[in-house]
Formats: sequence, C-alpha cells, structure tokens
Amino acid sequence: MLAGYIKTSNHSIRPAKSPARNEVHLDLVQMETFLAVAEERSFSRAASRLHRTQPAVSQAIAKLESELGEVLFDRSSRDGTLTDAGEVLREYAAKLLNLRNEASGALTELRSLHRGRLNLAANEYTCLYLLPLLDEFRRQNPRIKLAVQRSLASRIPDEILLHSVEFGVLSFRPEDAQIRSIVVYRDELAFVVNPRHPLAGAGNVSIRQLGAQNFIAHNVPSPQRQKVIQTFRRYKTPLQMGVELPSLEAIKRFVEMGNGVALVPRLTVEPELKSGALVKVPIQELQIERKLRLVYRRQANLSHAALALLKVVEAYSTAHGDPYSFQQERGT
Repeated sequence: MLAGYIKTSNHSIRPAKSPARNEVHLDLVQMETFLAVAEERSFSRAASRLHRTQPAVSQAIAKLESELGEVLFDRSSRDGTLTDAGEVLREYAAKLLNLRNEASGALTELRSLHRGRLNLAANEYTCLYLLPLLDEFRRQNPRIKLAVQRSLASRIPDEILLHSVEFGVLSFRPEDAQIRSIVVYRDELAFVVNPRHPLAGAGNVSIRQLGAQNFIAHNVPSPQRQKVIQTFRRYKTPLQMGVELPSLEAIKRFVEMGNGVALVPRLTVEPELKSGALVKVPIQELQIERKLRLVYRRQANLSHAALALLKVVEAYSTAHGDPYSFQQERGT
C-alpha cells in the first residue's frame, strides 16, 4: 500500500505522483494516531494515551481514511476491529514509527558521544549464551544501556525486520533473505536424568531403551523438537511425553524431583551437571547439534553500540574458542 513513497520531510512521507490516483499525504502523527487506536482497540483510550481529545482522534482517523480511500476500522464492531486495509497499514505504521525512533536514537547517540541503547531479542535458552558476552560488553561500554527482551524464537525475525530490535539470538537459520546470521555458539541436546534414576549410572544407552521413559517436554514447538520426534519414529521407538511444561527451568526442577527424563540444551543444564543435581546420559542416536546465531537486518546501518557488540562477540570467540565462534553463514 505504501509502495512508491519517495519524498520525505521532518514529519511526512509522500507517495510519488501517479496519473491514476491523487497524491496521498501520510504524516507520522497520523500513523501514531492510527496505531494508538489499533493497539488500544478504542478511540477514547487512544485519545487518553496521546493526550488528545476523542473528537480530535476520530477526526484524524476520518481524514486518514479519506486520503487513502479505504475504511480502516469496522465501525459495526465495538472493540476497534481493523479491516483488511487496516491490518495492512498497521504493519507499515509500526515500521515507520520504529524507524523514526531508531533515527532519533541514532542522532541522540551521536550527540552524546556514543551514549546509546542496544536492544536485543532472545528466548529463555539463548539468553544464557548472551550473559558472559553482555558482561564483557558492559565492562567496555558502561554508558550504553542494554535491553534484552524475551521473545519466542519464531517471532524474532519479524521483530528484527520491524526494527523493534537490532539483534536477535536464534537456534535456527532464518529463511528470510533480508536477515544476516552469524554462528556464535555450538551446543547440543543433552539427555538428563535424576542421579537416582536407573539410567544414571549407565554408559552409552540406545534410543530403544527409552521407549518406556516418561519425557518431560517443553510445550513450545521448535525445529529441534521435530528432529527428536522424527528420530524416535525412525528407530520405531515410542516417545512418551507425559508432561509438558512452559519453561526449561521448570523442566529441570521437575526432573531433579525424580519425575521422568528430559532432552534439553546442554547450555541450560551446565550448573546442574557440575553440582550433580542432574546426570547426562549419552544416547548415540540423539547426538543433535544446536548452533546459536546472532542475527540482524542485512541492510541495517548498525548503531555504534551494535558494532561494539559484534567486536566483543568476535573477540570473545577468539579468546575462548569452542564452543564459541564467529562465523558468518553462507548466503547471508
């Protein structure tokens, strides 16, 4: 819908003139108003959020709809439901406002001698990889604020493309060609049991010995989960997932209590393996490697803070070696 916009000013983005349509003028104040109504699902709540009157908000939306020639909100609905046109515009409005904030932040950072903010997205597991790197980053750049938001891995590529964050950490390679990925850590799935479990003292165990085990599983779908399911099918072994829990921390605690077994990323159980609270048992058929990747927009003009983080990641890899790495993936 916004294709063809070529002129910019301090407050607006205008489309190129077309002989078939009148010129449409969309300013960022309109986008901010529209997005507030869409997010609040209420004209009155949007007005309160924007410190404006409700008639002013309604007038702004009516003007926007008139200029676009599209109805953006279903007036028959009381909860501010978007029309199809509204759904399309919402994505672009969020992107435009994030770009505005990014531009403002970059200029502020430049004026204040690289004081800035670095936004990253990670899930519960990948955040553990970041901790030693963020520790080193803070030592070198104490004036830069770090903000790591917890996100589902499946949503991180979209958050990067929407400019909500500069970096994300993923255990899979994004398919979108607009995203660049660097392999930064090598991990593996670990089969863990309580120290009193019959398999705790075993040597190598075959996957066929696991058919009667009760697995404590993570209830968030992932590529690794599918690999495990497919592996059990390949060896014609039942996979009994009697309990599903919402976090890796809960899974570890439940297995420690003697409730079943689990397959978890080794990085998440390093403290428990060292303390003896959990025992890792090798399963030859379940040697599944996990690569962690630092991902960001291919065409991004990275901030000073983001460039500094890349230097820290590369230097940390050089100093510590495996399992840390700094290898850009082909095609990205």
